[in-house]
Amino acid sequence: MNILHLKKNIEFQTVYKNGKSFANRYFVMYVYKNDLSENRLGISVSKKVGNSVIRHRVTRLVREVFRLKGHMFNSGLDIVVTARTGAVGIKYRDAEIALLHLGKLHGIIKKEDN
Repeated sequence: MNILHLKKNIEFQTVYKNGKSFANRYFVMYVYKNDLSENRLGISVSKKVGNSVIRHRVTRLVREVFRLKGHMFNSGLDIVVTARTGAVGIKYRDAEIALLHLGKLHGIIKKEDN
């Protein structure tokens, strides 16, 4: 599944301002409905999390979770995932569990998938 990305600051700001957010120890997930048939993903990892190597690793993990598990999420959403400092050194499985947990809190995981 091809993932569309949020790239412009105004797109991120719209999701932050109008969307709903839930958090766990690794990530904060903001969700806002868009008028598209596909989801768009934005990833934000600040310098507080670590140096560029660490930040890019966290970004790649989040992108990989959505590449493999994106079909489980409802369509027509802008999703912004912000990494927290607890995400340093996170393993793929922990990232997957954390992001699916946030999806369930938002109620955006499709019911037929487990």
